[in-house]
Amino acid sequence: MLKYAILGFLRYTPMTGYQIKQFMDNSTSNFWSAKLSQIYVTLKSLEKEGLVESMIFEQEKRPDCRMYFIKEAGEKALDGWLRDMTYQPPQEKDAGMLKLFFCGQLEKETILERLQIQRRETLKNIETYRGETVDEIRQIVEAVPQLARDSLLWNATRRAGEILEEAYLRWLDETIEMVKREFPDEGDIK
Repeated sequence: MLKYAILGFLRYTPMTGYQIKQFMDNSTSNFWSAKLSQIYVTLKSLEKEGLVESMIFEQEKRPDCRMYFIKEAGEKALDGWLRDMTYQPPQEKDAGMLKLFFCGQLEKETILERLQIQRRETLKNIETYRGETVDEIRQIVEAVPQLARDSLLWNATRRAGEILEEAYLRWLDETIEMVKREFPDEGDIK
Protein backbone atom coordinates (compact mmCIF):
# COMPACT_ATOMS: atom_id res chain seq x y z
CA MET A 1 0.00 0.00 0.00
CA LEU A 2 2.87 2.39 0.69
CA LYS A 3 3.73 2.10 -2.98
CA TYR A 4 0.40 3.65 -3.95
CA ALA A 5 0.56 6.33 -1.27
CA ILE A 6 3.93 7.44 -2.66
CA LEU A 7 2.63 7.37 -6.23
CA GLY A 8 -0.34 9.47 -5.10
CA PHE A 9 1.90 12.08 -3.49
CA LEU A 10 4.17 12.18 -6.53
CA ARG A 11 1.15 12.73 -8.76
CA TYR A 12 0.71 16.09 -7.05
CA THR A 13 4.30 17.20 -7.53
CA PRO A 14 7.83 15.79 -7.70
CA MET A 15 9.30 15.31 -4.21
CA THR A 16 12.26 13.99 -2.30
CA GLY A 17 11.78 11.08 0.07
CA TYR A 18 11.97 13.50 2.97
CA GLN A 19 9.27 15.73 1.44
CA ILE A 20 7.02 12.68 0.97
CA LYS A 21 7.47 11.84 4.65
CA GLN A 22 6.59 15.41 5.67
CA PHE A 23 3.54 15.46 3.39
CA MET A 24 2.40 12.10 4.77
CA ASP A 25 2.86 13.21 8.38
CA ASN A 26 0.76 16.31 7.69
CA SER A 27 -2.00 14.68 5.67
CA THR A 28 -2.56 10.93 5.96
CA SER A 29 -1.02 10.04 9.30
CA ASN A 30 -4.42 9.45 10.92
CA PHE A 31 -4.92 6.47 8.60
CA TRP A 32 -1.63 5.81 6.78
CA SER A 33 1.95 6.49 7.76
CA ALA A 34 5.43 5.14 7.19
CA LYS A 35 8.94 5.57 8.47
CA LEU A 36 11.39 7.50 6.33
CA SER A 37 13.45 4.34 5.81
CA GLN A 38 10.37 2.53 4.45
CA ILE A 39 9.71 5.39 2.06
CA TYR A 40 13.26 5.29 0.68
CA VAL A 41 13.15 1.50 0.21
CA THR A 42 9.80 1.80 -1.58
CA LEU A 43 11.06 4.62 -3.80
CA LYS A 44 13.99 2.46 -4.91
CA SER A 45 11.59 -0.39 -5.65
CA LEU A 46 9.27 1.91 -7.60
CA GLU A 47 12.20 3.15 -9.64
CA LYS A 48 13.27 -0.44 -10.44
CA GLU A 49 9.68 -1.20 -11.53
CA GLY A 50 9.78 1.80 -13.88
CA LEU A 51 6.96 3.61 -12.09
CA VAL A 52 9.05 6.59 -10.98
CA GLU A 53 12.30 8.15 -12.00
CA SER A 54 14.69 10.30 -10.05
CA MET A 55 17.19 13.03 -10.64
CA ILE A 56 19.88 14.35 -8.34
CA PHE A 57 19.84 18.08 -7.77
CA GLU A 58 22.86 19.92 -6.45
CA GLN A 59 22.27 22.31 -3.58
CA GLU A 60 24.51 24.99 -2.20
CA LYS A 61 25.41 24.61 1.46
CA ARG A 62 23.40 21.37 1.66
CA PRO A 63 23.91 17.82 0.47
CA ASP A 64 22.58 17.01 -2.99
CA CYS A 65 19.01 15.76 -3.04
CA ARG A 66 17.28 13.11 -5.11
CA MET A 67 13.94 14.28 -6.53
CA TYR A 68 11.40 11.65 -7.62
CA PHE A 69 8.94 12.04 -10.50
CA ILE A 70 6.01 9.80 -11.33
CA LYS A 71 6.20 8.21 -14.79
CA GLU A 72 3.28 7.33 -17.08
CA ALA A 73 3.50 3.70 -15.91
CA GLY A 74 3.22 4.96 -12.34
CA GLU A 75 0.15 7.03 -13.23
CA LYS A 76 -1.47 3.93 -14.78
CA ALA A 77 -0.62 1.75 -11.78
CA LEU A 78 -2.06 4.36 -9.41
CA ASP A 79 -5.24 4.73 -11.49
CA GLY A 80 -5.69 0.94 -11.56
CA TRP A 81 -5.36 0.77 -7.80
CA LEU A 82 -7.75 3.71 -7.28
CA ARG A 83 -10.36 2.09 -9.51
CA ASP A 84 -10.19 -1.28 -7.72
CA MET A 85 -13.51 -1.53 -5.89
CA THR A 86 -12.55 -4.47 -3.64
CA TYR A 87 -13.64 -3.75 -0.09
CA GLN A 88 -10.76 -3.61 2.37
CA PRO A 89 -11.74 -3.46 6.03
CA PRO A 90 -9.79 -1.02 8.18
CA GLN A 91 -6.69 -2.59 9.68
CA GLU A 92 -5.43 -1.29 12.93
CA LYS A 93 -2.90 -2.42 15.46
CA ASP A 94 -3.10 -0.39 18.65
CA ALA A 95 -0.36 -1.10 21.18
CA GLY A 96 -2.06 1.09 23.79
CA MET A 97 -5.28 -0.89 23.51
CA LEU A 98 -3.37 -4.17 23.70
CA LYS A 99 -1.57 -3.02 26.85
CA LEU A 100 -4.85 -1.91 28.43
CA PHE A 101 -6.38 -5.30 27.65
CA PHE A 102 -3.78 -6.94 29.90
CA CYS A 103 -3.66 -4.26 32.65
CA GLY A 104 -6.30 -5.82 34.90
CA GLN A 105 -3.75 -7.01 37.47
CA LEU A 106 -2.01 -3.63 37.78
CA GLU A 107 -2.72 -0.98 40.39
CA LYS A 108 -5.75 1.22 39.84
CA GLU A 109 -3.58 4.38 39.76
CA THR A 110 -1.29 2.90 37.09
CA ILE A 111 -4.27 2.05 34.89
CA LEU A 112 -5.75 5.53 35.38
CA GLU A 113 -2.39 7.15 34.62
CA ARG A 114 -2.16 5.19 31.35
CA LEU A 115 -5.69 6.23 30.38
CA GLN A 116 -5.05 9.89 31.27
CA ILE A 117 -1.93 9.93 29.07
CA GLN A 118 -3.99 8.53 26.19
CA ARG A 119 -6.68 11.13 26.87
CA ARG A 120 -4.19 14.04 26.74
CA GLU A 121 -2.74 12.77 23.45
CA THR A 122 -6.23 12.31 22.00
CA LEU A 123 -7.12 15.91 22.88
CA LYS A 124 -3.93 17.09 21.13
CA ASN A 125 -4.86 15.06 18.03
CA ILE A 126 -8.35 16.57 17.94
CA GLU A 127 -6.86 20.05 18.26
CA THR A 128 -4.47 19.31 15.38
CA TYR A 129 -7.28 18.06 13.12
CA ARG A 130 -9.37 21.14 13.86
CA GLY A 131 -6.54 23.65 13.50
CA GLU A 132 -3.21 22.85 11.86
CA THR A 133 -4.55 20.29 9.41
CA VAL A 134 -7.35 22.58 8.22
CA ASP A 135 -4.83 25.39 7.77
CA GLU A 136 -2.43 23.17 5.83
CA ILE A 137 -5.17 22.06 3.43
CA ARG A 138 -6.21 25.68 2.89
CA GLN A 139 -2.62 26.80 2.29
CA ILE A 140 -2.01 24.06 -0.28
CA VAL A 141 -5.13 25.02 -2.21
CA GLU A 142 -4.20 28.69 -2.10
CA ALA A 143 -0.77 27.82 -3.51
CA VAL A 144 -2.04 25.25 -6.04
CA PRO A 145 -5.71 26.05 -6.91
CA GLN A 146 -6.02 23.06 -9.26
CA LEU A 147 -5.95 20.84 -6.14
CA ALA A 148 -9.22 22.32 -4.82
CA ARG A 149 -11.16 19.19 -5.77
CA ASP A 150 -8.53 16.96 -4.12
CA SER A 151 -8.75 19.10 -1.01
CA LEU A 152 -12.41 18.18 -0.57
CA LEU A 153 -11.38 14.56 -0.08
CA TRP A 154 -8.36 15.54 2.01
CA ASN A 155 -10.78 17.37 4.27
CA ALA A 156 -13.11 14.34 4.33
CA THR A 157 -10.25 12.13 5.56
CA ARG A 158 -9.22 14.81 8.04
CA ARG A 159 -12.78 14.86 9.35
CA ALA A 160 -12.77 11.06 9.66
CA GLY A 161 -9.69 11.34 11.85
CA GLU A 162 -11.36 14.03 13.95
CA ILE A 163 -14.54 11.98 14.42
CA LEU A 164 -12.58 8.84 15.31
CA GLU A 165 -10.55 10.76 17.88
CA GLU A 166 -13.76 12.23 19.35
CA ALA A 167 -15.22 8.72 19.66
CA TYR A 168 -11.97 7.50 21.23
CA LEU A 169 -12.11 10.41 23.71
CA ARG A 170 -15.66 9.44 24.65
CA TRP A 171 -14.56 5.81 25.16
CA LEU A 172 -11.59 6.95 27.27
CA ASP A 173 -13.84 9.06 29.50
CA GLU A 174 -16.22 6.12 29.98
CA THR A 175 -13.35 3.75 30.74
CA ILE A 176 -11.73 6.16 33.20
CA GLU A 177 -15.03 6.48 35.05
CA MET A 178 -15.51 2.69 35.07
CA VAL A 179 -12.00 2.11 36.49
CA LYS A 180 -12.56 4.79 39.16
CA ARG A 181 -15.89 3.21 40.11
CA GLU A 182 -15.19 -0.55 39.74
CA PHE A 183 -11.54 -1.09 40.63
CA PRO A 184 -10.65 -1.27 44.30
CA ASP A 185 -8.18 1.17 45.78
CA GLU A 186 -4.83 -0.34 46.81
CA GLY A 187 -5.81 -0.44 50.49
CA ASP A 188 -8.97 -2.38 49.63
CA ILE A 189 -7.14 -5.26 47.86
CA LYS A 190 -6.92 -8.42 49.96
